[in-house]
Amino acid sequence: MPIPRSDPEDNPASCSCCGALSISELTRPVEVADCGSGSGNLFWTWPVLGPLLVENESSDTRDHCANERTFLSYLRLSIYLAIVAIAIVLSFHLKSKPSHLELRMALPLGIVFWLLSLSCLVLGFGNYIKTLDKYSKKVAIVQTGWRTQSIMSLITLSIIGTCVILLVTEKVEANGE
Repeated sequence: MPIPRSDPEDNPASCSCCGALSISELTRPVEVADCGSGSGNLFWTWPVLGPLLVENESSDTRDHCANERTFLSYLRLSIYLAIVAIAIVLSFHLKSKPSHLELRMALPLGIVFWLLSLSCLVLGFGNYIKTLDKYSKKVAIVQTGWRTQSIMSLITLSIIGTCVILLVTEKVEANGE
């Protein structure tokens, strides 16, 4: 079905970068049942800004909502890691001035946590898109995989390692004074 073009002067809500498409054409709903059998990914079907409409057969809608909640959990973890990265780089202390050793460790640790934040966000978005595509094709999936396990293990080890490093640094400074 060809997309009707409108004159940009007639419609002030049109977008010149998309060939004079109106906002309503960019946000037209996408039926998941119509796109599920195609070879392309459902997430990138036209219009990209359109909401996905899921026909509720058995537990489809519940599964899509669970997938969105899982992505939001990844997003929340990513934001927490980014906040920790910023706090470490700024050497945030409540009671005392940071030591020279803490100042030297701040930037590398902050970069590590920032990279972990970005990897968590990319992992969550990738899982969301993959799961959405599989749901649209009526394929049963299991959410876990080697990528998810390895990145979550790396995040866990980084958090535990940072706690150990900060506790050891505190102990060394207390013994040195």
